[in-house]
Amino acid sequence: VQLVESGGGLVQAGGSLRLSCAASGRTFSSYAMGWFRQAPGKEREFVAGISWSGGYTYSADSVKGRFTISRDNVKNTVSLQMNSLNAEDTAVYYCAAGSKVGTAPRGYDYWGQGTQVTVSS
Repeated sequence: VQLVESGGGLVQAGGSLRLSCAASGRTFSSYAMGWFRQAPGKEREFVAGISWSGGYTYSADSVKGRFTISRDNVKNTVSLQMNSLNAEDTAVYYCAAGSKVGTAPRGYDYWGQGTQVTVSS
């Protein structure tokens, strides 16, 4: 599976961004998908995940109520709608594909190259 993220950029605090991840290669719909982020000097952290069917989602406490993950198995995309952004959300955001939704990066087999999100305060 090849994954390519898009949609990052610079946004003011309180604003919104929508990240997208386009998948190609093996059957996208058979994979659980996750979004992770990594800020400078910090470890990569889980943001949100979605099951292969889209019927189960799970988000980190830090983004609950603000970020929403979704997928389209026809278009082979997974998205992350981010609202009420704050400076602590500044990071490189990565999408990943794996066998099941989990919070550990090692649980995912395929990764995109990442897209930068910068929130100005």
